[in-house]
Amino acid sequence: MPDVSVLILAGQREGVVDPLCAHAGVSHKADVPIHGQKMLQYVLCALEMASLKQPFHISGYSAGDDIRLTQAPNGAGPADSVSLALASGVELPCLVTTCDHALLTPEMINYFVQAAQESGADFCVGLASRAVISPRYPETKRTYLKFSDMAVSGCNLFYVANDKGCAAIEFWKDAQHLRKQPLKLARKIGFGVGLRYALGRLSLQGAFDYAGRRIGIKATPILIPIAEAAIDVDKPSDLELVETILKARQS
Repeated sequence: MPDVSVLILAGQREGVVDPLCAHAGVSHKADVPIHGQKMLQYVLCALEMASLKQPFHISGYSAGDDIRLTQAPNGAGPADSVSLALASGVELPCLVTTCDHALLTPEMINYFVQAAQESGADFCVGLASRAVISPRYPETKRTYLKFSDMAVSGCNLFYVANDKGCAAIEFWKDAQHLRKQPLKLARKIGFGVGLRYALGRLSLQGAFDYAGRRIGIKATPILIPIAEAAIDVDKPSDLELVETILKARQS
């Protein structure tokens, strides 16, 4: 696998008390303890085992004296942080993930990165289908984008292949507040695509093709056939599920 930089997003919304942090009694999500270990450590372990380029860049959280980490600038939101990090010298291609992806594994990373590279796309987004997630974890509540061919949930994995892919980050900066409002997000891409989404006539690849044409890049969804790839730790109920899964892995 060619050298791939890594950016870990670990920022918090300023002035907002994160319910997960309040529940765990910590100030940063990266520090939420899971089986006696900070959540961030699970992410770092998976990235190390996947043999990606070190040191890993981290934004929104102090790199401290961890030799595996180097500090990246933190922006007003996830997309802004990615934009600032890439502008500050984080090399491309770059894998972007988050500090709350405690179930991340080398298998997920390698599958995603290899598929992204083979696609030849400028920008890729990791997704898992409801058909993969629901049978394994019917109790988990995910936000699904419902297309004509499938419903998908995000996996907090993004791949910026080259300079052209950075255009997707700029679009993301304008649209990130709509991530849990799929119809409004589709309308932002364009009225026609918004209407097709509302009528249930827009396919997943069709949405990416349309968005890519609009911003002048090739954008591709990467479907990851691993249910845990779509389970991050956003709230206390997620934490309970992740603790159960990790305990089962360890035993």
